Amino acid sequence: MRHGKKFNHLGRKKGHRRATLMNLSNALIQHKRINTTLAKAKALRVHLEPIVTKCKTNTTHSRRVVFSYLQDKSTVKELFEEISGKIADRPGGYLRIIKTGFRKGDGAEMAMIEFVDYNDVYTAGGTGAGAKKSRRRRGKKKAAGATTAATAAATAASSEEE
Repeated sequence: MRHGKKFNHLGRKKGHRRATLMNLSNALIQHKRINTTLAKAKALRVHLEPIVTKCKTNTTHSRRVVFSYLQDKSTVKELFEEISGKIADRPGGYLRIIKTGFRKGDGAEMAMIEFVDYNDVYTAGGTGAGAKKSRRRRGKKKAAGATTAATAAATAASSEEE
């Protein structure tokens, strides 16, 4: 019986699953964004987020623990130097999964997984979205009325000067 076994086995034995997640983790850290199946992306997020949390403290012990999961010196170096600086103030949720449709060959659901702080489209759009949060109608009418009154005053002043 499989009581209490909640993680996705991905159709692999333990060693193969560990190697798959290690390779996906290394690719994601190096490229900041990868395309894979939705099941692998969800398993990768569960696997990698505690590792990224570990890189917030740059000690020899944490580097050795992270290296035991990733087995790649250059990836560990990039994780501790470049990525840890960007995620230092974030209290979790370092990865984002975006569904991208279905694979043509076998119909598997595909997804793009990426680091949240490395997507310029969302971070640039986030500042604009923060300005749009105020959705009160009165505020918009007053602001619109003020701008129309200001433009009307400006046109009236320019016509008086002529």
